[in-house]
Amino acid sequence: MIPEEEPIDNVFAKFNSIITSLKALDEGFSSKNFVRKFLRTLHPKWRAKVTAIEESKNLTTLSLDELIGNLKVYEEVIKKDSETVKSKREQSRSIALKARKESRDDDSSTSDSEDEEYAMTVRDFKKFFKRRGRFVRQPHEERKPFQINKDDKNGKGERKCFKCEDPNHLIGECLKLSRYQNQKAFVGGS
Repeated sequence: MIPEEEPIDNVFAKFNSIITSLKALDEGFSSKNFVRKFLRTLHPKWRAKVTAIEESKNLTTLSLDELIGNLKVYEEVIKKDSETVKSKREQSRSIALKARKESRDDDSSTSDSEDEEYAMTVRDFKKFFKRRGRFVRQPHEERKPFQINKDDKNGKGERKCFKCEDPNHLIGECLKLSRYQNQKAFVGGS
């Protein structure tokens, strides 16, 4: 059997040298036998073309030169088809690489927008605390160590009752308020 990549011209040259050697030994073959034997030596990738030739042509009248010409044309068609397929694969690969590169560019623009958003958030955060009088940087000499009172932790340091202004309780617990409400209820009930 002939290798797949070998061109028809080389296959024919080998076949022709074998036929010439056989003629030298006085082994005679008819042209019909030449065509059949040559078709049998072809690689299986040629099987479809061999079948088409066997069905469409009369192998007894088909010359070896006509067969070789027919197979050369088919070989050129196969080469062009394979080149077309290869070029399409290369184009699809380059398109895929371009898409990947563009998506990476999109990722970097996304990270840029996230960086900008983060910077704006920090800026707004600083403005908010500057307005409230906290989070203002002080010179190193004026800094006091950070201390939390137990009252400040719960926010009770500044709280006091609105009715009697006593810092020990809130208005809901105020004794003066409950007396006042009882008097109001008593007056309203009569």
